[in-house]
Amino acid sequence: MDRLRDRRSLLTKDRGQATLEYLGFLPILILVALCGIQLGWTAYVVQQAQTAARTAARVEARKPEAGKAAGYAAIKESLRRSASIDIDKPGDAVTATVSIRIKSIVPGVGEASVTRTATMPNDDPKVTGP
Repeated sequence: MDRLRDRRSLLTKDRGQATLEYLGFLPILILVALCGIQLGWTAYVVQQAQTAARTAARVEARKPEAGKAAGYAAIKESLRRSASIDIDKPGDAVTATVSIRIKSIVPGVGEASVTRTATMPNDDPKVTGP
């Protein structure tokens, strides 16, 4: 009988330890998950900036003064407020530069911004001729 009682007491001494270890490790798991989400969000914002830059440059090359509006239309609505588009026409080319602020999901990490540029040949007959 004493052997059975000793065996039971050995088995119950570690009871709950796995739960405590899991609770101690949980904040690290959450931080890793948030960093993964932040990385995905950053890649998405970079893609949005590149798409907007190409769209703005292409439209501005074909229809002067319409590039900015097309660039803003190519950006997801929730990102438009933090975006800026600049269009430059040096010679026979059109260059569009788009900057979008990247909001931080991970606590304690500051905000950053991404800038992408695209250049297209200017198709405007006033610039390139007939």
